[in-house]
Amino acid sequence: MKFSGLQKTSLIDYPNRVAAVLFTPGCNLRCPYCYNWRIVVDPKPPFLNEETTLQILEERKKYVDAVVITGGEPTIHKELPRFLKKLKERGFAVKLDTNGLNPLVLEECLPHVDYVALDLKTSPEKYNLLGAREAEALLKTIEMLKNGKVEYEFRTTVVPKIVEEADINRVGEIAKGAENYALQQFIPGDTLSEEYKNLKPYPPDKIAEFAETLRKYVGNVILRV
Repeated sequence: MKFSGLQKTSLIDYPNRVAAVLFTPGCNLRCPYCYNWRIVVDPKPPFLNEETTLQILEERKKYVDAVVITGGEPTIHKELPRFLKKLKERGFAVKLDTNGLNPLVLEECLPHVDYVALDLKTSPEKYNLLGAREAEALLKTIEMLKNGKVEYEFRTTVVPKIVEEADINRVGEIAKGAENYALQQFIPGDTLSEEYKNLKPYPPDKIAEFAETLRKYVGNVILRV
């Protein structure tokens, strides 16, 4: 595998762990509010190769006990399950961030993963706004995680226009019975679409309303605002 970047230490990307974060290039979506769009649309070298990456992680073991794989979208890389297995063999806890649109690849990954964060971006009917033709694969992934043994969370970045009250109800229905659901604040700035660079985020009280709606469906709602 190759990586577009490595964050050596993070206190926020893996719940209750100190982690290193690896960023994979490329993605199968084009979310207009994406802030990692440069490695999504046109990933450019220098890339970190697998051997160098593993060496750096080994050297960081006294500082971190976990590795987060994010992107871009990690599951577009067929080498991902094999790489995750190598991380587990080296004693790391492994968290995978995914958009859920590659359930077959994710299924291969699950034996080598301790935690999955699935971005449930909006109601399936709106996934065309994100560059997807359909979201049927996402629904398969959601059921796989709900019925599986790997710890997981669903999460939604509450982007105005993309996520509205009706969408919160819809994703709540889809995620019904899930253990953890996180709502994340949208931060405008260096986004893929010019339209979203200065888009005003929802105020915290509106996100709190969304959280109350979600609590009808899921056990634990986490606010990251």
